[in-house]
Amino acid sequence: MSTTQILPFTVSVPQAELDDLRDRLARTRFAAAVPGDDWTYGTPTGYLRDMVQRWQDFDWRAVEERINAHPNFVTEIDGQTIHFVHVRSAVPNATPLLLAHTYPGSFVEFLDVIGPLTDPESHGGRAEDAFDLVIPSMPGFGFSTPVVDTGWTMARVARTYDTLMRELGYSSYGVHGSDGGAMIGRELAVLDPEGFLGAHVLQLFSFPSGDPAEFEGFGPKEYAALEHMQWFQSVGGYNTMNGTRPQTVAAGLSDSPVGQLAYSELFESFGNGTSLVTPEQVLEQVSLYWLTNTSAGSVRYHYEEQHAGAEPVVSQGRIGVAVFRDDFQTIRSLAERDNANIQHWSEFDHGGHFAVLENPDAVVADLRFFFAGTAVR
Repeated sequence: MSTTQILPFTVSVPQAELDDLRDRLARTRFAAAVPGDDWTYGTPTGYLRDMVQRWQDFDWRAVEERINAHPNFVTEIDGQTIHFVHVRSAVPNATPLLLAHTYPGSFVEFLDVIGPLTDPESHGGRAEDAFDLVIPSMPGFGFSTPVVDTGWTMARVARTYDTLMRELGYSSYGVHGSDGGAMIGRELAVLDPEGFLGAHVLQLFSFPSGDPAEFEGFGPKEYAALEHMQWFQSVGGYNTMNGTRPQTVAAGLSDSPVGQLAYSELFESFGNGTSLVTPEQVLEQVSLYWLTNTSAGSVRYHYEEQHAGAEPVVSQGRIGVAVFRDDFQTIRSLAERDNANIQHWSEFDHGGHFAVLENPDAVVADLRFFFAGTAVR
């Protein structure tokens, strides 16, 4: 497949794979529970027992129907198969928008916002709010597999996505993302290609440099954000594991669906009681990882980023930030230190790290506001 071929794609998991998953779930050997069986030591056994029972009754074919209700494609860029959903709005000259997914999420997290973004008049918006959507799977995730080489950093993914948008005929476009998708969005703002309309992100991962002057003017809000950062570091052990021994952890995730489920505890905000992601939404994502056997490709990004040797740069591209209450709390002064062109900042009191699943109406409204009037019409 050459770099200019774009081929239709249909998701159709063989029934034997679904039967194998159910068989493995039925034979799960659960870990002995810690006394109290809460989230203090990690994913509780009681939580896993409940989720496994739900998973055994989970309807993957219904997920396939939702995916295949939209046009899916594959192409090849930089030697890598890239899968993406491409939905054009019926509104002429709609704003082109690339949606970049999370880890441990996937392109599936955006399925329920396709309608409101492409057909705003049917969802409380105006015709001028319409977007054309491109929703890729990151290399190593979902159907953008297998990964053909190493070195897939967020910057490389950003360049690949820019190529994809150009091959689809878009001379200008914007991007939205959370988590890894937010990092890709910022990398596109750093790249700031011709016609770039801006990056709308849910996080800018700017941290204190050690300069005491950065803390001048900090108040309770900023110190609370620092405490949240410290809490996340105390529970986010997967960052260290993925960043140092990704293939070691991938061996277990690739052989145990319950291992994959337990390792996806970020969906539950590590059990702190704030997550609004439903069990069905979690199972959609974990099922996709399991059925595509893509845990190995997905966990390597932390390693690639930590070993890339890239020097920090200040972004000059247009950026908008939406901060949700129970997510990473981007500190504005630190974000503005690293990003010179933040033009929009909003804060929401409902939702967390997976806001497009938890509070999609707010994400849609903020995207409409940030990109209003930016497209060439």
